[in-house]
Amino acid sequence: MGKRFLKFEFLLLLAVFTIATCGLVYELVAGTLASYLLGDSVKQFSFIIGVYLFSMGVGSYFSKFLQRNMLNTFIEIEILVGLIGGLSSVILFLLFESVHYFQFILYFLVFITGCLVGLEIPLLMNILKDRVKFRDLVSNVFTFDYIGALLASILFPLVLVPQLGVMRTSLFFGMINVSIAIVLCFLLKSELKKVYLLKAKAIGSFVLLLVVFIFSDSILSFSEGKLYGENIVYSSSTPYQRIVLTHNKSDYRLYLNNNLQFSSADEYRYHEALVHPVMAMAPKAENVLVLGGGDGLAVREILKYKEVKTITLVDLDEGMTKLFKTNTILTDLNKQSLVNPKVKVLNQDAYIWAKDCIQKFDVVIVDFPDPSNYSLGKLYSLNFYKTLHQVLSKDAVVVVQTTSPYFAPKSFWCINKTMMEVFPQVDAYHAYVPSFGEWGFTIAAKSFATNFNTVNREVKGLRFYNYQFEKLNYFSKDMISKDIEINRLDNQVLVRYFDEEWGKL
Repeated sequence: MGKRFLKFEFLLLLAVFTIATCGLVYELVAGTLASYLLGDSVKQFSFIIGVYLFSMGVGSYFSKFLQRNMLNTFIEIEILVGLIGGLSSVILFLLFESVHYFQFILYFLVFITGCLVGLEIPLLMNILKDRVKFRDLVSNVFTFDYIGALLASILFPLVLVPQLGVMRTSLFFGMINVSIAIVLCFLLKSELKKVYLLKAKAIGSFVLLLVVFIFSDSILSFSEGKLYGENIVYSSSTPYQRIVLTHNKSDYRLYLNNNLQFSSADEYRYHEALVHPVMAMAPKAENVLVLGGGDGLAVREILKYKEVKTITLVDLDEGMTKLFKTNTILTDLNKQSLVNPKVKVLNQDAYIWAKDCIQKFDVVIVDFPDPSNYSLGKLYSLNFYKTLHQVLSKDAVVVVQTTSPYFAPKSFWCINKTMMEVFPQVDAYHAYVPSFGEWGFTIAAKSFATNFNTVNREVKGLRFYNYQFEKLNYFSKDMISKDIEINRLDNQVLVRYFDEEWGKL
């Protein structure tokens, strides 16, 4: 009798561990997909966590009404959690481009999953209350619950997303949920009613999840094909982002987390405007630093100058730089710049790397993604520019891509004003890139002696830039914004500006 009881308790506590692990994974999957498809990862994760915790409270409240056949009910809920949580990513990917109320579906799935998970723990405690001392019951249940949550939070970014991707991660944990239900059906059959029907439900659900898991790559390709409307030639998930490369006629396009990064048809306009003004006017250009720019396209332009001796590229995502070192389509585009002997690639957080850097650079080119969330916004902060100032040589010049002055003038001039707090000379310019519209840049010099209209060096064969900086320096009235704040690390006002301006489009 004692062994049977211990087996019963152990199996149910194992179920608690699974509930906590899988429940948190479904929450993380929803937050990741929301930030991937809707942008603004901080807001999306905040909303997802809030809705999930609230729905768990709702589920916990209604658990008191489940008094009959509690073990059967527990197993059926376990099956439902596995099905809904496991299939949630598939449903969201398939519906994103098909419905106008996508966010309602997203939060509805989060709410239902949270309610079911909230039902399970109180229900389990009611099942065990007559078999275990209350003190031991509470201690054991919450110990397994918290350990499961910790395991999920560690595995999700480090192992699951890089190895399985978001869709297969949710399906995999759905199968784990249902597997626990199957195990309980077989090992506790004497405690259950209508056990054969329960087994059929559990096994059928597992088979369904397994089939979808097997065909998940095809489903993902189909859904992303609808999303981008172009032929996908490469897609991959890294610990930091979803990378998708599409092809349409002679045009290749790179998307990171659903945001267009460049089009091969006109990227030369952006990268020539980014690189050549600063390279032309810098008094020296022997040691060059590139922050971001893991595609190697800015490095391609820098390498056109024979005076350059070293280029240090710092990009967080190794998956990105590895892709642009090895994919033949992309190495043709960047002219194999990332494997050039002059180039050193460092896969580190630029914010942290700059604080520890003791090397000095003549030219710095900052090509970070737009400040769409707080983790990126810190790279446009006053604190970061003060740190960047320390890695500059005496007469160094810096250029920063600063989003669109037409679509987001507050964001553009916020970055410009923030840099003016650090550098003695700051100016702004813009260029038209068909894929993006008017795109802006801010240039800054460490020395008052630098003349932004000076051409100290130039290369021939450029398709867009003609070394007449003043032609890019004029801003019409609809690209001007006043009464803006400086982007400080503790207020991140830039992220708010960016969200307000781009959110209207």
